[in-house]
Amino acid sequence: MAEEDVVPETFRVLVESADRKFARVRDLPSYGRAQGQHYFQKVFKAYMRLWKYQQEHRPELVKAGLNRWEIGEIAGRIGQLYFGQYMRTSEARFLVEAYIFYEAILKRRYFEGCGVKDLRVRFKELRFYARFLLVSLILNRTEMVKVVVEKLRALIDDCKANFRETNFKEWKLVEQEILRFINIDTTFTIPSSRPFRYCAMLNCHPNSVPYVARFHAKKVLKFRDAILMSYHRNEVKFAELTLDVYRMLQCLEWEPSGSFYQKHPAEPKENGVAVDYSGASGLIDMNLAADMTDPALPPNPRKAILYRPSLTHLIAVMATICEELPPESIMLVYLSASGKPGQINTSHVETSGGSRRTRKSMVTSHSSLEQNCSATESHINGVKGPSDYYNDYLWLGPKGNGGSSNLYPGDIIPFTRRPLFLIINSDSSHAFKAGLTWCRKGRESCSSAFTIETNF
Repeated sequence: MAEEDVVPETFRVLVESADRKFARVRDLPSYGRAQGQHYFQKVFKAYMRLWKYQQEHRPELVKAGLNRWEIGEIAGRIGQLYFGQYMRTSEARFLVEAYIFYEAILKRRYFEGCGVKDLRVRFKELRFYARFLLVSLILNRTEMVKVVVEKLRALIDDCKANFRETNFKEWKLVEQEILRFINIDTTFTIPSSRPFRYCAMLNCHPNSVPYVARFHAKKVLKFRDAILMSYHRNEVKFAELTLDVYRMLQCLEWEPSGSFYQKHPAEPKENGVAVDYSGASGLIDMNLAADMTDPALPPNPRKAILYRPSLTHLIAVMATICEELPPESIMLVYLSASGKPGQINTSHVETSGGSRRTRKSMVTSHSSLEQNCSATESHINGVKGPSDYYNDYLWLGPKGNGGSSNLYPGDIIPFTRRPLFLIINSDSSHAFKAGLTWCRKGRESCSSAFTIETNF
């Protein structure tokens, strides 16, 4: 092999190796404390090596035909990895790292200037804008969101004009989603609005609040995990992030303190002319060392975000997180869905898509609930008994899907054996409050469940 071919060949090998490792972790679930950490370390290491190699051999690679969009794609993959780590750990530094890489791609125009007839590259650029919008939304970078929205809109119009045989309807829906989101969210309509995140500059330290200290008299529970679920028709959302979950996500985090960015030296361009990239999107560094968190504050709780999950998937996620919950810790569950008040009898279950097996499982659940709670079906101090656990529910499914998509108050009871803070945003929230209140009176093991009913 000729000496001039060694560098590009090594680069391609590194790209293929990193892509294989990336595919292995891309579809891993975002919940659970031990989900593929070993693979994440490997893929980060692979992309760190790849990024360093292209920086050290940029002139040779450009001479061999390396396109700028290929560099942007590598940076975008690294941004995806950082954002994925944020979704799994809720550590703000990963979210900021993702923003830095995406901002650098935008400012350096890695995807711009390539052949307009290359549809594959255009789709890569569209996906980049969508991912950057999501990161900017969560970080509350409102001005950047508006800039990227305009970029996305212009690119969609350009693609429709130059690729008339291709349908860009899905991307037009993405544009409509983000416009609707920012028009309704108060962060964009009221620039002076207070941030949802806890901020040390605006709020006092949590330990100094009297009512917090009152709950610490007997046992100190650490807030470690949260499940945020939304299932509504025609709800305001972007990608799989609904407006209510977006706000809850930020309410459960601390505002990062310190400098978001690190100053970097200038990076030479391919022709040898030095360009100063020492601003916010300076030389992209895999080892950002900015002090972004206050060590005096507790870490952000891990959050599993579920968009329109099936009933079985929701229960599986709750079971996994509950099983992995550390000692002396509490889990918050936010459930937002519509409910259908009223009695549910056997004929209703059968006519709405249920079966004899469904009816049998409900009867079995009733029997098991009676044995586990060791109580009669009579009301206790005026609170509903177990026979009422299936009268109201949350609806997690399409129309006419029957009882297989109904989340009943009784389905939550097994998880109250661990400290649980439950928030129900529904017109059926009263049923969950009544059901779990009965459980707390009937069993001491359920005494750690706290319920808030809301109907925003």
